[in-house]
Amino acid sequence: MAIVFVFGSNLAGIHGAGAAHEAARCWGALVGQGIGPQGRSYAIPTKDEHIRTMTVDRIAPYVRDFVKYAAENPCDSFLVTAIGCGLAGHNPHDIAPLFVGATENVFLSEKLVAALR
Repeated sequence: MAIVFVFGSNLAGIHGAGAAHEAARCWGALVGQGIGPQGRSYAIPTKDEHIRTMTVDRIAPYVRDFVKYAAENPCDSFLVTAIGCGLAGHNPHDIAPLFVGATENVFLSEKLVAALR
């Protein structure tokens, strides 16, 4: 059973700040890879390849892919940061609903949990 750090990234895979920096420093996130599993982390892009914030509609398919991945890996625990709510500037009330229906092995940050209340 692994603990996986889920963070907001950019499509360029530049993990220079925020949770992405933490993912690269401590969880095995790979520079140049902005999507999916890597080391003990999982990247969900919230910014594009030019480091511009993506819309919630553009982020949603990446969250759906993650939710499916988490369901396919039930022995792992996924710690989801408040993706898109820091440097990307989205409101947790807009991001949190994207995770509704995730399996029990997905643990949302308190910011996202509070937004769902």
